[in-house]
Amino acid sequence: MSLPDRARIVIIGGGVGGCSIAYHLAQRGERDVLLLERAELTSGSTFHSAGLVGQLRSNLPLTRMMMLSVDLYRRLGTETGVDPGWREVGSLRLASSQPRLEELERQAGWGKSFGLPIEIIGPDEASRRFPLMTTSGVLGAAFIPTDGYLDPSGLALALAEGARRRGVSIQTGTRVTGIRVERGAVRGVQTAEGFVEAEVVVNAGGMYATQIGQMAGVTVPLVPMAHQYLITRVKLPVPDDLPTMRDPDLLVYFRRDAGGLVMGGYERHPAPWGLPGIPGDFNNRLLAEDWDRFAELSENAITRVPALEAADIVKLINGPEAFTPDNEFILGESPVHGFFVAAGFCAHGIAGAGGMGGMMAEWILDGQPSLDLWKMDSRRFGAQYRSRPYVRDRTVEVYSTYYDIHYPNEERQAGRPLRLSPAYPRLADLGAAFGEKSGWERPNWFECNATPGGVRRPRGWAGEHWSPAIAAEHRATRERVALFDETSFAKIEVSGPGALLFLQRLCDNDVDRPVGAVVYTQMLNPRGGIECDFTVTRLADDRFGIVTGTAFGNHDLGWICRHQPEDDSAEVRDLTSTRVCLGVWGPRARDVLQPLSSNDLSNAAFPYMTAQWLTMGEVPCLALRVTYVGELGWEFYAPTEYGRRLWDLVWEAGQEHGMVAGGYRAIDSLRLEKGYRVWSSDITPTDNPYEAGLGFAVRLQKPIDFIGKPALVAARTAGITRRLVPLLLDDSESVAMGGEPVSVGGRVLGRVTSGGYGYTLERSIAYAYLPADQATADTSVHVEVFGQSVAATVAAEPLFDPSGSRIRA
Repeated sequence: MSLPDRARIVIIGGGVGGCSIAYHLAQRGERDVLLLERAELTSGSTFHSAGLVGQLRSNLPLTRMMMLSVDLYRRLGTETGVDPGWREVGSLRLASSQPRLEELERQAGWGKSFGLPIEIIGPDEASRRFPLMTTSGVLGAAFIPTDGYLDPSGLALALAEGARRRGVSIQTGTRVTGIRVERGAVRGVQTAEGFVEAEVVVNAGGMYATQIGQMAGVTVPLVPMAHQYLITRVKLPVPDDLPTMRDPDLLVYFRRDAGGLVMGGYERHPAPWGLPGIPGDFNNRLLAEDWDRFAELSENAITRVPALEAADIVKLINGPEAFTPDNEFILGESPVHGFFVAAGFCAHGIAGAGGMGGMMAEWILDGQPSLDLWKMDSRRFGAQYRSRPYVRDRTVEVYSTYYDIHYPNEERQAGRPLRLSPAYPRLADLGAAFGEKSGWERPNWFECNATPGGVRRPRGWAGEHWSPAIAAEHRATRERVALFDETSFAKIEVSGPGALLFLQRLCDNDVDRPVGAVVYTQMLNPRGGIECDFTVTRLADDRFGIVTGTAFGNHDLGWICRHQPEDDSAEVRDLTSTRVCLGVWGPRARDVLQPLSSNDLSNAAFPYMTAQWLTMGEVPCLALRVTYVGELGWEFYAPTEYGRRLWDLVWEAGQEHGMVAGGYRAIDSLRLEKGYRVWSSDITPTDNPYEAGLGFAVRLQKPIDFIGKPALVAARTAGITRRLVPLLLDDSESVAMGGEPVSVGGRVLGRVTSGGYGYTLERSIAYAYLPADQATADTSVHVEVFGQSVAATVAAEPLFDPSGSRIRA
């Protein structure tokens, strides 16, 4: 078949990912699709995958994707005539320690809130279902009846057949050698057989995705890891309906294979591969067996399944699989318009392929997926991920800890420290317990503030990665004053003659305010969902400053640039690294700051939600009177070179007022009491402002229509059916941390979006979306926290300082 000179959509890669995207595009009615594979279908990583399909993941969108996959796999063979080998035998996940059992109980709660059947069973029941195992050391297990396994190559071929039947063209033996990009948009692909013009190009190149991305000037940070599993024939009978089994404490997994078992795992000392570049002829090939590296897993597997010791060995499979630095997929449109990425499946490619293909088809055809896929969005990676050593180190850490218990607020260690605030030495001298976000070292808390016996350690997982300093910093902010280094905040400037019109089109609030006004706003997608959540400060008639969260800078910058006017009337710049930011909050904030500035900082002269240029001592600053903690205070932005001096000035002035240095964990506790939302957990692209309690920031009557307005109007007309509300738990020692099911009258009606402990209220607080008729104050609910049903009450918000008098003092 000759190569066409044009296709609307070109997919690069004939593994299970590329075939799934082609299938779902065709299912949506898109026929003008060309899939190009350098060798044969499934010849990269797909053919040597172990084929396990587990649905329960750490977040709702990824779990939903896996559930969509299973729905597809059940019917795919009948639909296409190609058998993917789907076996819905269920899965077991063992717990051999108390913390692991707690993890399973937490995951069981997730399963309820996600609509996934999951049951916690005892060791004996686990052994009945998997009779080859020994129960030594096992405390319990999670059983999911709808999990299973399949033939990875059969799956890809079935998807390809389904795509072909609907008109997709698939060409094998066609290597892409270049990607043409003009004026920031993809124009087509170059192959050895000629050029193919395209509006959309999808990089589904598996372990080759990094090299393919480079052709378009796009960073795709992943590393092929040499993953091994063993095919055996055991002497004992293997039931046909044997469930798959994972024993994360022993780092191993198992599934049935004909008359034997497949056994693999994730070793502590992994082997990255292909870092200098993958050989051009690496097709349908495996790596050499590495028995020394596999020995740890083999010994652990025999501990759990003794029959393996006498089993016949069929083959040790050693094949490269692409992993990412954060163990999440890389999906979505890149900074190059029309160039999409679907790669880095981190051993979840088979389990997630069906759902992933559907989401990518929505992204390509509709402009956004129906699920909140921010954790998988290709825009989440910063410039530091252009460094191959950095990507390697982060990815090796992810792989080597794959089966570890990952407590909330866990901090990765690889590739640190990297991005440092000018005040970093001062923070370190004060005993900062540093965390990391987007490469920035940020203080979680300061050990100098930890007072032994001042507060009890929270029970269970909430007590992990915790310090009494968090409570001390919280209370100091409420009672006196605290200094926070927020230099990592993302800072974006929009300027030019068309800047106002541009932002009015993107923001749901009205940013046409006087110079010096600070406006809290969202940017919405066409469905009315919240894409961005930040403040916009009018710095001049034609210049605006945006401040957003550290982790969301790339996302928000990408969203803004995606809609940038083509007439160059509005310029967008990332100023994050050029400005330091310090936050000073607390009832004594004005007492600390006024002596440092000749500007009048009184409420009359410097009102809430306004900005002024001033000097603090000898340091020129832009001061914003805003707060994310619910107290009087300011944020100060200064050129980076002044940062350490600014810290010293404020710190010295604050000592007589009892100032403490504060960390981000105190900020989170403070904002919970005040009800300030966090984008990506409390508010997402699937939530609209009215549901999220942010209708006060919407200006439907402003003269310029904004993206998402028709959807908001329709939602309000139809009536808001769900609302985000705060819950106060009766048992203050039970702390919800996100994902816990919330039930009313025995029915699960929502799940916790974020939670924690409020040290002023002395209550455990959680936020959750509930049906509107159950979202009224004093409604009784129950929150399942680690398997325990905890009574809670819907409360009116804000929980703290409802009049707002403290922030306007």
